[in-house]
Amino acid sequence: MNAWFPRITVHSLVVAISVLVYVLTTRVEHERRPPSIAIAWVLGMIAVPYFALPTYLLFGRRKLPRKVLLWSGIGSHCAHWAEDLIESFGLAPCAPSSIRLHQDGSESAAALFATMSNAIDRLDICTYILGNDAFGREAMQRMIDRARSGVQVRLLIDGVGAIQLPRACFRQLNLAGVQTAIFSPLFARKTPGPRNLRNHRKLVIADGAQLWAGGRNLAAEYFTGLKGAPPWGDLSFDLQGPVATAAAYQFEADWVAAGGRPAARAAAPAAVTPGVVTSGIAASAPPPAGGRAQFLPSGPDQAEDTVHALLIDACFHVRERLLAVTPYFVPDVSLETAMRLAARRGVKIDLCIPVVSNHRLADFARNRALRALSAAGARIHLLPHMNHAKAVVFDDSLAISGSVNLDSRSLLLNYECAVVFYGAREIDWLANWIEALIPEAQPFDSRAPSLLRDIGEGLLLTVAYQL
Repeated sequence: MNAWFPRITVHSLVVAISVLVYVLTTRVEHERRPPSIAIAWVLGMIAVPYFALPTYLLFGRRKLPRKVLLWSGIGSHCAHWAEDLIESFGLAPCAPSSIRLHQDGSESAAALFATMSNAIDRLDICTYILGNDAFGREAMQRMIDRARSGVQVRLLIDGVGAIQLPRACFRQLNLAGVQTAIFSPLFARKTPGPRNLRNHRKLVIADGAQLWAGGRNLAAEYFTGLKGAPPWGDLSFDLQGPVATAAAYQFEADWVAAGGRPAARAAAPAAVTPGVVTSGIAASAPPPAGGRAQFLPSGPDQAEDTVHALLIDACFHVRERLLAVTPYFVPDVSLETAMRLAARRGVKIDLCIPVVSNHRLADFARNRALRALSAAGARIHLLPHMNHAKAVVFDDSLAISGSVNLDSRSLLLNYECAVVFYGAREIDWLANWIEALIPEAQPFDSRAPSLLRDIGEGLLLTVAYQL
């Protein structure tokens, strides 16, 4: 007993120090964590402090200080409650935009390459993955062609995605004049913050005036299909106007944070002429005149969890319908509760997710939230094929689409971006696109799980924000 007493005392001291480190760093950094995440960290400090404390010190930070552009007009009354909320975050105001949403991968590829070819002064590209496949190589060749024609081309790729791309590809791009930067590389410390804060944004911006964005990475499975398989379902769009300028400012901040040199020259908005051929690529007609839209970045560089806050607020504003499509559905308790309460007060909720996604742990962890929503009256539609699209429609007044999944990692950890649509044409288009998925879907089996599965789901959900 005497031999065990010092060990117990030392262990208790380590537990106390671990919890104290968590409390003090949380206070000093002004970290605001969801209760489930905070509880998971504290329980880890108590149960396995020798593992939990180093892990927390490496990966525990969620918000990072960064200088951001504060837009004018903050505090002014806007036409929509969501505009007021987004402007209160210090983000760009809503603006008229010419918008075109892409029905499938072929439309998206045409718009992507047209945006690249239309760049006259500067072309900025941010992606999570650049595929080492036929589509990825075509995208790289088009970057090279634009750089050789005198356009300043900058490629920003996340550190996880960069691992999948051979070093020879970076050398080829650099030799042709394409500037490259890796955001938070796993084996080097260039970007501040923990290695688990990934840049999941997908942006292609021509001259600060034209934007291609959405959920698609620059790889074959998102556009043409891989190895004979059909392409994944996904959503993207291109637009012209001030929203593209806001995206360009965001890219510049990310580029500098990743160690890239600031832009050598300011981008000058370029006029787009239908059918003009640039560098041998036929540019498509400009997007049709559309409604109002707003650029909405989220992530560690934002003081608030912007997209998460908008979704929760919208769940309490919605009155008739909520349509959503996402590949991964592992929401935190606050978002799940907001959606469940909307369903209980009679809002028609339709949630579309793939039966099997490319992330099996997320598929397993999602079921507890799906059962709760189903019990509240929401309809869960399991799609037979992989669908990577991310969009949510609230009534006939608001829609959001971009790179943001409805899971805790995407909403609370990743660098993400979306565009909020206020125009009737874009909202109807997205609603129709989601509703068209439902006839081929199968319903979710909401039966209670076995005890073993229930325990497994609970354990996995303690780290769900990292999935």
